[in-house]
Amino acid sequence: MTYPALRIAPTDTPSVPEEDASEVMTIEDPHDGSPVGSIPCTPLPELDEAVRRGREASVSWRQTAPAERGRLLVLAAEALAANADDLASLNHRETGRPVDEALGGLLAGAGTLRQYGELGPLHRGHQLRGAFGAVDYTIAEPRGVAVLLTPWNDPVAVAAGLIGAALASGNVVVHKPSERCPHLGRLLGEILGPVFPTNVLTTVLGGPATGAALAAHPGADVIAHVGSTATGQAISLAARETGAHVIRENGGKDPLLVDSEVDPVWAADQAALGAFANSGQICTSVERIYVHRLVAKPFLAALSYRARELNGSRSLAPLVDRRLREVVAGQVDAALAAGAVCLEGGRVPEGPGAWYPATVLGECTPDMEVMREETFGPVAPVMVVESFEEGLTAADSGRYGLAATVLTPDLAHAQQAVAQLAVGTVKVNAVFGGAPGGAAQPRGDSGAGFGYGPELLDEFSRVKVVHMAPGGARR
Repeated sequence: MTYPALRIAPTDTPSVPEEDASEVMTIEDPHDGSPVGSIPCTPLPELDEAVRRGREASVSWRQTAPAERGRLLVLAAEALAANADDLASLNHRETGRPVDEALGGLLAGAGTLRQYGELGPLHRGHQLRGAFGAVDYTIAEPRGVAVLLTPWNDPVAVAAGLIGAALASGNVVVHKPSERCPHLGRLLGEILGPVFPTNVLTTVLGGPATGAALAAHPGADVIAHVGSTATGQAISLAARETGAHVIRENGGKDPLLVDSEVDPVWAADQAALGAFANSGQICTSVERIYVHRLVAKPFLAALSYRARELNGSRSLAPLVDRRLREVVAGQVDAALAAGAVCLEGGRVPEGPGAWYPATVLGECTPDMEVMREETFGPVAPVMVVESFEEGLTAADSGRYGLAATVLTPDLAHAQQAVAQLAVGTVKVNAVFGGAPGGAAQPRGDSGAGFGYGPELLDEFSRVKVVHMAPGGARR
């Protein structure tokens, strides 16, 4: 089975420990461990210069007509599409993502730049109902310097969305791509940066120390972060000192609830797509499954079969690196030790690279880490429930609130799930999908603020209210 390139929402960096920052980042190909290359980090003192130069450039950029900013974003989209093959190749080598899926993400990124190029000039204020004869209205103004910290699992699409919304709103951007794909991030900056006036879009490279320095920089007016919950919370703490506005899309543990009257084979197909697409490295991947006992046996058989097909054809891409694989394997091993049953996969393969098989775990319990904490790998842990209400209560548990999926033919059950689930997005009868331009607000430890869609223009703006009283000013 093959999966399409997905661009459903900004994707997430897993909640795994980061390596210590160093002056040089060395990347290995996750397919076979061969070297991709080494790349120097931006020296920390140069970060001050990047922010300072951005501040200077913001004076003229904010005064640039929205239509002109939009025109440049369209040119940036064309430049991105023209270099798609080179970017996709680097994406494949640095993160392991198949080239066709990488190209899908790149084209989605180009489309997002075009979208914000069109939406920026249409970003409207509001007329307010004031006194008779008075004029009251609002103006959206750029925040200033936007620091963007983006992940590796859909690196171009996510970066393009944040860059597009920030620039369309009149902000200048300092962008730090993930240290797991620095060559890709550098090339992206070399392609997009020259499209705009000098210092309007600056790319810096580095690891956690670089990101922490930017997040705490007093010259940052807004910080957008797509990544781990721990890092996002640290950014929010730093922003309390500087006053920067923070937009976060962070970790998730998205549940899938399978009702008693669904076709179990169809439900298994949905579960396989949600759990195994991009090797489980999507922010809205299915990470825990609650299936009604009446359909549990055929559902588990069909899901295990789908996983076995993937493993037999070896069509699943490797994980981004061995460090992440250790986290995934550790959760699976702990679940097995606590009584879970491995129905497929579950073993680290021998040989080079960061491969991990599509894995199905049965007889899981709520206390297992694999049912509580983000896994970010191709693992489908399944818990059998006795009723829809029991499954819904379990799905609504935990500290994350990114998204959830409910598979049911029962309209009342669907409405009950929509009302009860404390998540930013509820999907009924499809694990992926959504209208173009849709937006959502993560809840709990999954983040805060709109991370995409037209509402992202609001996040990158601050509102000024104008009241003009009638007459009286002239002598």
